[in-house]
Amino acid sequence: MLRTALCATPVCRIGILHSGSSIAPKLGTTFAARALIHSGQPNNNSLTKKRINEESVTGTEGFHIKTSQQGLTTPGAVSTLPSTTFRGDWVLFHPVYSQEELKAVEVMQREAKTISDKMACNLVKLARWGFDLVSGYKHKPIPANSNMSVEELRKGGYILDDKAWLSRILFLETIAGVPGMVAAMLRHLTSLRLMRRDSGWIHTLLEEAENERMHLMTFMTLRKPSLFFRGLILGAQGVFFNLFFLSYIVSPRTCHRFVGYLEEEAVLTYTRCIQDIEAGRLPEWSNMPAPEIAKDYWRLDPSASLLDVIYAVRSDESTHRFVNHSLANLDTETDINPFAIREPDMLVKGRKLGFTREEAEQYVLESHQLFEQGKADSK
Repeated sequence: MLRTALCATPVCRIGILHSGSSIAPKLGTTFAARALIHSGQPNNNSLTKKRINEESVTGTEGFHIKTSQQGLTTPGAVSTLPSTTFRGDWVLFHPVYSQEELKAVEVMQREAKTISDKMACNLVKLARWGFDLVSGYKHKPIPANSNMSVEELRKGGYILDDKAWLSRILFLETIAGVPGMVAAMLRHLTSLRLMRRDSGWIHTLLEEAENERMHLMTFMTLRKPSLFFRGLILGAQGVFFNLFFLSYIVSPRTCHRFVGYLEEEAVLTYTRCIQDIEAGRLPEWSNMPAPEIAKDYWRLDPSASLLDVIYAVRSDESTHRFVNHSLANLDTETDINPFAIREPDMLVKGRKLGFTREEAEQYVLESHQLFEQGKADSK
């Protein structure tokens, strides 16, 4: 999947370069020469040593409005919006998936090796255990060759009904939208305080926060929460926001790893929901049409169902899993966000738990090479 961006050049329409691509630069150079991702040397793209009169490099902090020579709604303009009609209330970029990409997501778990990674992983496991206990979620394995009806399976605690699924999803999405906004806010304030650019991190984090919010807005069309439920969300959000805020100040990398593990659980949850719908264990949602807001946001077919929506939501969660595990592998102080210009498609993000720092560097080099090639082709 290629990130939709404000770009007038063809580079933003080229898909990911898979390993072995002929134009992918070799990484046989020393780390000191890898100037596109590291700021240890002067004249590089992290902008930590930029002088006032030094020219900025396009793409190091995401595309700016001036990059495009056309308006969003003029013929031929690159836009996230169809034709000349503005729809919905979102303005940030977000993925739109092919059918192949929707089915490419795999349930995966990253092995925690360092102390900080183990801490993040165990915190997620503890949070999941506590939420499962409070919500009564068990998801016990269904006995082999079972002939139990849907009602019997629900009474036995093997599966959830539609109301329980919806309550779980609504609660989780109100929490999931917090980390991206907190991280973006802190990086934004750091950029203002230190009077330097951010190298593209803020953009991606804000996109993640809004994407999670759009999940919530979509499922809110299926149910209006009670005052009690809203009170629970208020309390949980207040506690989680402040804890994540303080934690991100102390260790941003651990926080991104925490979100990566959290998204692993989200992918697992939505995968189980999909399995229940496709197996006929959630009949209330089997033939339910997709909400209009979802058709618009993910550019779904007019005949799309709620199952199609959940596939798209799961792909989004897989994107956040990949991005946050990748960011946790970088130096949050000096490294460029490798996804500021483009993102891999779901055939990569759905089957891989993030880029290593070396892979992120190669991806940045490829992106800049594609960008320069696009500028040359457009002349």
